[in-house]
Amino acid sequence: MKKVAIVTGSTRGIGRSIAVHLGQSDYQIVVNGTKQELVDEVVRDIDRAGGDAKGYVGNIADPIAVTKMVDAVMAQFGRIDVLVHNAGNLHDQKCIKMTDEEWRSVVNVHLNGAFYSIQRVLPHMQVSGGDILLMTSTAGLGGSIGQVNYSAAKAGILGMTWTLAAELKRDNIRVNAISPAALTDMTRPVIEHVKNKYASKNEPFPDFWKVGEADDVARFVVALLAQQDPDLTGEIFGVNGSKVTKWEKPVAAYSENSIDEFFTTWHSRKGSK
Repeated sequence: MKKVAIVTGSTRGIGRSIAVHLGQSDYQIVVNGTKQELVDEVVRDIDRAGGDAKGYVGNIADPIAVTKMVDAVMAQFGRIDVLVHNAGNLHDQKCIKMTDEEWRSVVNVHLNGAFYSIQRVLPHMQVSGGDILLMTSTAGLGGSIGQVNYSAAKAGILGMTWTLAAELKRDNIRVNAISPAALTDMTRPVIEHVKNKYASKNEPFPDFWKVGEADDVARFVVALLAQQDPDLTGEIFGVNGSKVTKWEKPVAAYSENSIDEFFTTWHSRKGSK
């Protein structure tokens, strides 16, 4: 029997590529988005390629909508083996200018949406195990000016990944996160802005901003899910083109026995840089 994979935010960009590639890898795919015509388009593309897909329109930031989606998937397929939480949005702004709605919108989709989706699929995954894949970002790993909402949400995904990997291992559920670097509708405006900025200064375009394609991320997802190792959980992977990076959890840089010693060490280390 084919495994069933829900891919949130799968009508464009990385999510769409993941849905298509998994559909070509003998998964039954649940395509999710907020616009019916876009959901239907991806379902048709997967079906035409010989795959098996169903669409579900729903805002992943709405817990009631997520519950209805998961219930519908179970009624249709009777199982859920994979959850890829890819849905995302951007409302970039310096913190001092950011509105409450810009904050809430991004945190609701990226972080709350992850929780709602995971919490609703868990009772069904616990029956036979499964995989949960979450999308984080270098913004969550190292911060990003003008993206305090996005950075906070993506950093939250890290804590969620490490916590749930330990919590769910006994249920044979693996939880991993991917920090993708790919040219998509969401990243293109940012990358074009950076290109123009460096071009105006006659400076070379930094390698950091030279990113791969959405299909590169999708191929990694297919390969990751194909691994049978139950210990392959709680990991953060960076994917940029064919290059894959493994990120480690933060570790303590140094420790002292008193406040005075701590700041003495801090100043000495700062001066040595």
